[in-house]
Amino acid sequence: MDKRVFGPVPTRRLGQSLGIDPVSLKTCNWNCVYCQLGRSRPVTNVRKAYFDPADILSQVRTALETHPAGQIDWLTFVGSGETCLHADLGEMILGVKAMTDLPVAVITNGALLYLPEVRAALLPADAVLPSLDVGNAKLYRRINRAHPEFSFERLVDGLVQFRQEYRGRLWVEVMLVKGLNDTEEALKEMAAVLAKINPDEVHVLTPTRPPVETWVEPPDEEGLLRARAILGNVAEIVHPATGAFDLSDATDLLEAIVGIITRHPMRESELNEALRAWPTEEIRKTLAQLAQSGRAQTVERQGVRFWRAAKAFFPDTDA
Repeated sequence: MDKRVFGPVPTRRLGQSLGIDPVSLKTCNWNCVYCQLGRSRPVTNVRKAYFDPADILSQVRTALETHPAGQIDWLTFVGSGETCLHADLGEMILGVKAMTDLPVAVITNGALLYLPEVRAALLPADAVLPSLDVGNAKLYRRINRAHPEFSFERLVDGLVQFRQEYRGRLWVEVMLVKGLNDTEEALKEMAAVLAKINPDEVHVLTPTRPPVETWVEPPDEEGLLRARAILGNVAEIVHPATGAFDLSDATDLLEAIVGIITRHPMRESELNEALRAWPTEEIRKTLAQLAQSGRAQTVERQGVRFWRAAKAFFPDTDA
C-alpha cells in the first residue's frame, strides 16, 4: 500500500499537522515559481481517483491510533501537487471527520473552486486554505503559470462563490516573491481582489522552503511591512514554523524521512534535529541509506541545503 499519510509535521498555522496526501508527486494544474515540490512536468488538470480513498482512510485511522492525544492538532489534506485533483476528496474529508473530533483542513491552490462539485466537496472541512498570490492576469501567468484551461478571472470567481457557500474558516494564502508581487501596485491590486473574496484571514507567506526557480527570493522587511499595511487588518505575516518533525515512532526510519521530504523538503538542520532521539549508529546508517537509495537528493537555495525527493525536479539554473 502506497503510504499517503505523513507526519505529524510542524506547520506555520496548523500546529502539529498530520498530512494526508491524495495525489502523486507532482500532480498539479499550476507550476508556481516558488513551489517547494519542484516543477510540474507536465502541468495536468485531470481529476480522478489517484489513490484508493479506502486505503488512505485506513492509513489515517492507523496514524490516529498510533499517536496519543495532544500530538496532532490538525489533519490536513495537502497534496504533492493540487489536492482537489483527487476526484474523491469530499468522500475522504467526510471519512476523516467520522473518525475523529480533530479539525480538518484542506490546502489547495483554489483553481478548481469554480466547479460546483469541488466547492461542495470542501464544505465539511473546518478550514480551507486557497492561494491568491496576485491581483491581475499578467502576474498570474508570471507567478502561478497555470494550466492553459485556467484564467485569473475564473480563479477569482471560484473563490468568491466558495466564500458565499462556505461556513468554515477561509484563510487565503499569499506567497510573496521579491520584485514580483511585493510592490505597492501589485499589493493594491491584490487587496482589491481580496476585498471581493472577503476571507476570514489572509496569511502572508514567504518562500522559506526551497523555491523551484533559482531566482526566487523572499521579500525584504520593507516589502513585508508594505504588504501588511496595504492588505489590511485581516492580513497576518506568517513566520516559519517552529517545532520538530515527528519521527519518534517510525517503524522504518528511512521510509518515514522519505515520506516527509516528498511533501515537505527539510533543511539539513531540521533533519538532524528530528533524528536526535535515535541512536547515533541508527542515524548514521539511515543517512547513508538515504544518500544511496536514489530516493532523496539535496538542493541548495539562498545558501541553505535541503533534503527533498529525488523525483522532484529542481533546475540548477534559470533555464
